[in-house]
Amino acid sequence: MLLLPLALLLAPDQAWALQSHGATESIYVHQLAHLFYSAALGYLFWDVGRNAFPGKGWRYLQIFCVLMILWNLVAFSGHWLGFHIADSDIIHPSGYFSSQITGPLSVIKLIYFSATLDHLLSVPALFFLFLSLRSLYRSSDAAEKK
Repeated sequence: MLLLPLALLLAPDQAWALQSHGATESIYVHQLAHLFYSAALGYLFWDVGRNAFPGKGWRYLQIFCVLMILWNLVAFSGHWLGFHIADSDIIHPSGYFSSQITGPLSVIKLIYFSATLDHLLSVPALFFLFLSLRSLYRSSDAAEKK
């Protein structure tokens, strides 16, 4: 039962950080989704701070918001820069985990390549969301037991 998930975890076929989109309009919708998600997270961050909710859980939620806004900016930039580099600018000689930038180096290539590391923001963000939810649950549970 656990063999298939373990096999998929240890030997993934491809795990692209920046996904490609089909028709031109689909990337526009996807980019707008990044902007709207960032705006929603910005409002949530502002509203939590404005109401001055007490407790660590709310601070963790604000950290989650900041990290996810940064993730959206990185992903948005990566998608946008994907139109300004050729397919041959990034090569994968031994699969996804061995990506290399082909020369000559440019700022656009370096930023695009860095944008593929967006998981360095999204994973910690989700960890802070977990901490937030756990803290809020524990504080509400403690309040109910009183």
